Amino acid sequence: MGENISKINSTRATLGKVAIIILNWNGWKDTIECLESVFRTDYPNYQVIVVDNGSTDDSVEKIKKWAEGGQEVEADPKNPLYYLSRPPVQKPIPYIEYDKKTAEAGGLPEKEKLLYEKLPKDIPHPMILIQTGENLGFAAGNNVGIKYAMEKSIDYICLLNNDTIVTYNFLTVLVNTLKDFKSLGPISPKILKDAEIKSIFYAGGWVKIWSGRWGYIGYGKKDDLYFSGVRQTDFASGACFVCRKELFQRIGLLDEDFFFSNEEMAFGIKAKKFGCAPMVNLNAVIYHKEGISYENDSYFRRYFSTKYRLLCLKKYASLPQRFFGYVFFSFSRIYKFLVYLKLGQGFLIKAELKAIADFLKGQFGDYDRANAKTKL
Repeated sequence: MGENISKINSTRATLGKVAIIILNWNGWKDTIECLESVFRTDYPNYQVIVVDNGSTDDSVEKIKKWAEGGQEVEADPKNPLYYLSRPPVQKPIPYIEYDKKTAEAGGLPEKEKLLYEKLPKDIPHPMILIQTGENLGFAAGNNVGIKYAMEKSIDYICLLNNDTIVTYNFLTVLVNTLKDFKSLGPISPKILKDAEIKSIFYAGGWVKIWSGRWGYIGYGKKDDLYFSGVRQTDFASGACFVCRKELFQRIGLLDEDFFFSNEEMAFGIKAKKFGCAPMVNLNAVIYHKEGISYENDSYFRRYFSTKYRLLCLKKYASLPQRFFGYVFFSFSRIYKFLVYLKLGQGFLIKAELKAIADFLKGQFGDYDRANAKTKL
């Protein structure tokens, strides 16, 4: 028995430890379905870190109840993804709960050690559950988990949306790719948005920063052999990427000026500037439940996309890109506003004008976090 444990620990050390950070905000049903799939991964050395971003739907208690074996996943058995979180992993899963300050300082190592005696045989490390106490947004919320991981003996960090379901080998494929390419850049899997017809959500990303345009390669197309192999890309998807811990040490954490979008694009641009080109391995696959955050034509979306487009120009574009970007943006608003008026969407004009005014005032980051509840 002792020899077997030694072999397992040796294998884990060789492969490197991965911190899988899952951000939850009022989405415990998706989160525990995601967790069930994550805890079935074939990668032998990982630790799950759930960061709750100030939920008001009893998420923390539900997630703890699930870890203790008292809460089943509420998923549709007819959904083709159902098998990815079945059968349920062995419970209870030992966990330790931290507030933001304690987590960012590295937690309580002595208390964490005590949990190892209670671990199910197929789970390598206890689960960490962090409560931020407020909705910090995507970047700042994930950064809490990253700061915790940076204080530990972690080799790789994986950011994973809570509304994803992973395949059993996604992590092994991504970590091995980073090793094979000796890369410091972030790497994403192929992300599908429909399990039945296998339509693509993300197969790489493209950015034209001067025009404020960016998007997902392959979006909406049916998956086929063309979407395979390893490729460089302009940015890794915020829904899932893995990188070496050294990447954050080298270029810094996610940009907290971005509250609700554009974080992944900004991180990719910054990584490329440091010579750490993002990649995508299309042979690794996860699934993403698209579109639960906000409506495509909402005031909320238009406000943030406009303000953060300008913020990306300001922070990450070269001087010529910035000049042409501001000129293009100014003239294109005339056309856009006429379209909004024709469609009877005057509220989108108000959203963009407020976004421009707030950008000029320097109101992002903490301002967005403070005002998110009112949708600005």
